Amino acid sequence: MKKIICKTYEEMSAEAAFIIANQVRTKPDSVLGLATGSTPIGTYKRLAEEHKKTGLDFSQVKTFNLDEYYPIKRDNRQSYRYFMDENLFSHVNIPPSNVNIPDGECSAPEKECSDYDSGLNKAGGTDLQLLGIGNNGHIAFIEPGENLPLATGLVELTQDTITANSRFFEKEEDVPKKAISMGLSGIMGSKHILLLISGKAKATVVKELFSGKVTTQIPATLLNLHPNVTVILDEEAAGLL
Repeated sequence: MKKIICKTYEEMSAEAAFIIANQVRTKPDSVLGLATGSTPIGTYKRLAEEHKKTGLDFSQVKTFNLDEYYPIKRDNRQSYRYFMDENLFSHVNIPPSNVNIPDGECSAPEKECSDYDSGLNKAGGTDLQLLGIGNNGHIAFIEPGENLPLATGLVELTQDTITANSRFFEKEEDVPKKAISMGLSGIMGSKHILLLISGKAKATVVKELFSGKVTTQIPATLLNLHPNVTVILDEEAAGLL
């Protein structure tokens, strides 16, 4: 894994946005895998600014988001569809028909998961997959466990993740207990994985990520098996390296 340590969150966000913008300029019809959460917000803000200032063109780009809570309504302010519209899609010229996010309102989640993988495979997989990492080492909503899912599926969220995500909701009881999440096959099938890690709270899991060991108890360590991963960290996240 290639490691880039930046002084601040702002510098990390700028570096990530530069890499993504370069991907789009080099291949205008790129397929991007996108993540949610607090970490990529700065990156999306930079991409929106780049579109406004330089005309960075998203008109041919296709996107596949990693996950979505289940069940949750699209217009819920905590849904990942709302998040993506608020932080990126409403600020760039990507056609709505090119945006793919699991449907948190679907009545048949198994079919939704199967169709989602079919759409990703039809698109040829992602050219660049943006990832964050949970305090417990999860990527997407692939939680620690003895067995990890290959395909997109409906997963149970751990209490650690529910508690961590409760900061976005009025109270912890409001956090959905399940999510539709891309599996390892979709993530590891990307041509380039870009992992963003920020903050002192992630320092322990970062140390495990670079320990030279792979374990399903820290799903992110499986990224060590991918041939093209770039990890961008701020100094706080890299504090124990």
